[in-house]
Amino acid sequence: MLSLKKYVAEFIGTFVLVFFACGTACAVGCEVTGGYLLTALAFGLVIVAMAYSIGNVSGCHINPAVSIAMLISGKMTALDFVGYIVAQFAGAVAGAAGLLALFGKESNLGSNALYNNDIVASLIIEVVLTFVFVIAILGVTSKSENGSVAGIVIGLSLTLVHILGIHFTGTSVNPARSFGPALLAGGESLSCVWVFIVAPLAGGALAALVYKFLTCGKK
Repeated sequence: MLSLKKYVAEFIGTFVLVFFACGTACAVGCEVTGGYLLTALAFGLVIVAMAYSIGNVSGCHINPAVSIAMLISGKMTALDFVGYIVAQFAGAVAGAAGLLALFGKESNLGSNALYNNDIVASLIIEVVLTFVFVIAILGVTSKSENGSVAGIVIGLSLTLVHILGIHFTGTSVNPARSFGPALLAGGESLSCVWVFIVAPLAGGALAALVYKFLTCGKK
């Protein structure tokens, strides 16, 4: 029952992330600076809201890149990892379905896109953005005394990577967040979504390995 509650929490959190944050991108657009900032803030604020609501249930990963980092760090079991991934992807699809009803397919539902149609550049950008985001999560959650501020730090970190990354790929750093909108938007968004699944997972895994190295031997 405890695991089921975790999975439901992850479903809800990922649904809210896609519906509100990608929804903000649909509503305001990202072609001007104001749109960039509002979208970046929406992603960060969702994390803050969810961290302080479902964080005590599931840890508020709502992102497979975070979950794979926690798996590598020994902070979750393989069974829970699979359950989290299924819940996150399902939540993202449900969130995208809500956006489809509100904005229609022509809005692209906040999908990501390749930077200058360059797969390699897009992969590198997403790995770097995800690495920065996930290593910040690993650092702030490594000490229990940071619990009261962890949600704010993580939300601001996500805002930070979006402020830079929106210009290039729309910023994924989250395979589920990318998959849901791309699945329902179809077309080019769906054809390149693998980039936004592979790169964040690689960035999250790299962050976990690097953080392990940096903190090896510390009490």
